[in-house]
Amino acid sequence: MADSAVRATVEGAVLEITLDRPKANAIDAATSRELSRLFATFRDDPDLRVAILTGAGDRFFCAGWDLNAAAAGEEFEADYGEGGFGGFGELRGLLKPVIAAVNGMAVGGGFEIVLAADLAVAADHARFWLPEASLGIVPDTASVRLPRMLPFAMANEVLYAGRRLDAAEALRWGLVNAVADGADLMAEARALAARVVGAAPLSVDAIGQIRDRTRHLRLDQAFELLRSGELAAYEAVLASADAVEGPKAFNEGRTPRWQGR
Repeated sequence: MADSAVRATVEGAVLEITLDRPKANAIDAATSRELSRLFATFRDDPDLRVAILTGAGDRFFCAGWDLNAAAAGEEFEADYGEGGFGGFGELRGLLKPVIAAVNGMAVGGGFEIVLAADLAVAADHARFWLPEASLGIVPDTASVRLPRMLPFAMANEVLYAGRRLDAAEALRWGLVNAVADGADLMAEARALAARVVGAAPLSVDAIGQIRDRTRHLRLDQAFELLRSGELAAYEAVLASADAVEGPKAFNEGRTPRWQGR
């Protein structure tokens, strides 16, 4: 739909999603549910391997929760769809990578979307911060994720005091994978997506499942789960034709022909 707040295009195995809600690409509940539907489609379509999420324009990636909607009565705990706020951060069964292409400011829930992504590329003018505490609300998912991603004191300064990080700092702290000139942002994101598409699809799924199912466990517990046979995606790789094809292609000096089985 021409007037949709979200645009989606498919390029080969890559789903590109653009958030387009002038002036700041803020997200209300209806937009979040639309994003959830798109990411559920991405999850369930075997021909799609990677998703790239970006914002329209060059000023805002996403300003987070739409405070105009909040002022109009939308509750903080509204129905944001199956994937939670932003469409994918809480989407069950999503093992495929999502790349955030951060074209501008990522504020509040917009920053939380970046933290939920598997990979991120930022324009050199991008900025990241969490103003929620100064607004009387809580950056709930960031309060879970950020202390696992930044040193404790730095995470607390961002969460409690709203410290702003520029793109270079985000790269230095490992919150993004690369920084690009704004004009080159999507080319950088697409190049990263192409590298993932070149990997074996079952291997990518298994890595996602192992990471998500073991991140909260002690090392011995993680290895116990890994060897238990309970991780279906991992077991599928071990028994796959692709696990034979990869080493064979390497020895023959050719590009693997992945079958996804």
